Parts: sequence; C-alpha cells; structure tokens
Amino acid sequence: MTKERGKRGASHREADGRTNLTRRQALAAGFGLAAGLVSAQAQAQEWWQQLPGFASFTDPNSRERRPRQQTPSDILDDLREGTMPLRSQEMLGAIGDAIERVERVVAEGGWPIIPGNRMIRPGDEDERIPMVRRVLVLWGDMRPQHGFRSLTFDGELEAAVRRFQSRHGLRVSGRVDRPTLQALNVPPAARLAQLRMNQNRIRDLLPLKLDDRYVLVNVPGFQAEAVSRNSVERRHRVIAGKPDRQTPVVTASIRALNFFPYWRVPESIANLDVIPRLVKEPDYLQKEHIRVLTGSFVGPEIDVTNIDWRTVDSKNLRFRQDPGPHNALGLVRIDMPNEHGVYMHDTPMKPLFEQRSRAFSAGCVRVQDVFDLAAWIGRDEAGMSRERVQDILQGGQPVDINLARPLPVAFVYVTAWVEEDGRIMFRPDVYGRDQVRELASDREHDPDAPPMPRETLAP
Repeated sequence: MTKERGKRGASHREADGRTNLTRRQALAAGFGLAAGLVSAQAQAQEWWQQLPGFASFTDPNSRERRPRQQTPSDILDDLREGTMPLRSQEMLGAIGDAIERVERVVAEGGWPIIPGNRMIRPGDEDERIPMVRRVLVLWGDMRPQHGFRSLTFDGELEAAVRRFQSRHGLRVSGRVDRPTLQALNVPPAARLAQLRMNQNRIRDLLPLKLDDRYVLVNVPGFQAEAVSRNSVERRHRVIAGKPDRQTPVVTASIRALNFFPYWRVPESIANLDVIPRLVKEPDYLQKEHIRVLTGSFVGPEIDVTNIDWRTVDSKNLRFRQDPGPHNALGLVRIDMPNEHGVYMHDTPMKPLFEQRSRAFSAGCVRVQDVFDLAAWIGRDEAGMSRERVQDILQGGQPVDINLARPLPVAFVYVTAWVEEDGRIMFRPDVYGRDQVRELASDREHDPDAPPMPRETLAP
C-alpha cells in the first residue's frame, strides 16, 4: 500500500530521482492548495483560501486534482475506491491528516452559513451563490477563485456541487437542494468532531482478530468490502437495518453458505409484521409461500383457514417461508452465528439497491451481487468457484456449503473516512450514534429521491 500510495502524484522529487508522494502530500493534493500557489495568490485571497489543505482542483494537469468524471444522478457511484481497507493503519493516518486540516479551518473561524431553504438550480441567479462557492472551495470541491461576486449558477459550480454531494452520500443532482444545503451548513467544528469520533472507531477496529481474509460491512456507508492481505478485492452495496431495527455492531465468523434456504421468520417479525399483515390480507401466507408450524420450525404444519389473526395467541406458532426466488432471503444466506441473530443474504427486492440511503431491513444485511461475494468467501474450499455457485443456482435445490475454515466478518459503524486521493467522505448518521447535534439533519428524507419500490416482508 505504501508503494501504491507513492504513485499517486508528482509533487515531491526525492534525491534519487524517483517520484514519491507521502500520505500527507496525497491528502493535500485531494484537499488542499499547493504551497507555491499560496504565496502567489495570497494578496487576492481570503484567509481560508490561503490555508494549506483546501481547494483540490488548482492544478488541471495533476491527475489527483483533476475533477472526477461526472455521473448522472440516476447512476450510483457510492462505493469506496482503491484497495485501502477501511480497517487499516493507512486509513487511520489519512484521517489524522484530515483532522489537522479541518482544525485549521475551525481555528480561523469556519465558513459562512447559507441562509434560506429555497433550492438553487443550474442557471439560476441567486444572492447565496457566492457563499456556496466559498464553502465548496474550502472543502476542495472547487478550484479557488479571485472573487465570489458572480450570482450565476454556472457549469463549474454545478460540477463542484456534484462532487460535494458524492462525498457526502447525497443524491448527485447538481442542484443545491435541501439535503445539500443542510450538508453545506454543517459547521466545520461538527465535522471535526465527526472525524475524531470515526478515527477512534477505526482505531478500535485494528486489534480485532480478523485474519488475512475477512468481510467488513460498514452500515452507514451501506457497503461491504472483502479484504485479503490488507487489500480490498471486492466491494458490494448493501441494505442495512431501519433506524427502529438497527443492524448491530458485531464480529463473528462465516461458517456456511446456504443456497435456496428456508426463512425461519423471527418471532419479532412475526408479531410486528406478519400477523398485522394477515389481519388486512388473509391470503398473504399463500401469496408469500409461508407455512405455519406448531411448536418449532420443524413441527407439524397447521391449517390456518380458521385462525382469527386479530385474537390469535402466537406464542406456539412458527412461520417458515419456502425456498425460491420469492423467499425474503433470496437464493443464498451467508451464515454467521452471533448473539444478535443477524446475517447477510440475497434479496428479491433488488431495486432497493438503486437508493442512495439503504436503511430498509429488519437488522440483517442484504448484499448486491451476493453470488460473487459467496464465491469469494468460499474460494478456498475444495471444488468451490463462481462456476460452482452458478451450477447450484441452476440446479434449484437446497445446498449447504460448510466452510472448513470459517471466515471472519465484522459489522461496523463508520460515518467518515478518507479516500486514497485525499478526499474526505461523510455519510449520514442514520442511527444517530455520532451524537453531534448539527448532524441530525443528515437523517432527513430527501423529498426528490427516486420512488420506493413496494416494501415486502424481509429480515
């Protein structure tokens, strides 16, 4: 990773003639002014423009500072980039460097609060646009300018807004909508507190015994990464628990891959979801291929036609869904025994992966492209491969693959990190665990987000 990181720029020439970029310089490239630029422009700049550590797009010839290709708002690009694991000394150091930069901004007084809540669109004329430009320059989403007097929302500003939205896990629209305005107005002191809190979280992850290969799920980032020898080999979008049914922080071992699983409906979901649904839809069990058993999940099936679901005593009832494409677990369950009873699995509700904020489950983690992850998990098992997974799926019959060497897995809660090119990334504090008052607006619903698909029963 150090060698790889050293390839990221050409701003520092060592005595032996080789080009090398240290972690601190990489962060400056992604989040700061080149030192030589400061003295040349100091007379024309505000105090915050002169800080080393801000305005990343000053040099159009630098690969690190070149604006990223813009992505249409209907295409997600919210997965982390590069091979640096979230749980790593490199990440810990990068966050430490980012903290130093933000500390300087806090010490110098921060940035302006943008008033009002009216949306600002490309092409608009608005008196708030100069303030928007200042904040975006401070964050490095926009190159520094000699003045901020223009009231026009031009193409350069739209590109900067898109970069800001992408870094904050917002819908990338290029418009300063309400969620974007709220994120722009989060004080630097609040972001500093968020960075410090997540620095501690990542530091606490380092002692975990996760072996050379492991899977890490970052819940507020809505993504999983498959790591081997301190290098990320795969990333997947995930769906995590709703705020009222949170996915827990947990460390466990993946012990099996269950293809075409039954879903044994937990008692909590049976009482909170299934039975209330049956009061309104008596044929719901038949539509969802759910059987009602007595005593246990292997007990005898009972006739439900005469049950009054409004008054039923459910203590001795068990609900079990048959395997198949209709099953809430999809076609594979990743078994990871733990005290919370959560696990990873496929889902028939794949349109939900198109949402940017994906807190929809009852606590378990649904994984996009889960068959590729399953093949990666089991690749050291005899006869296991992606082709073997495909054969199992085509066979259509339940198959359990028990791992001879269980694979570590961790569900974590990290709302801020730094990418290898120095960009600071934030994600909404979906469960309110950061305990920073100014971040509460992160959890508000985006009224212009894509429509939600019809919700179905799921863990």
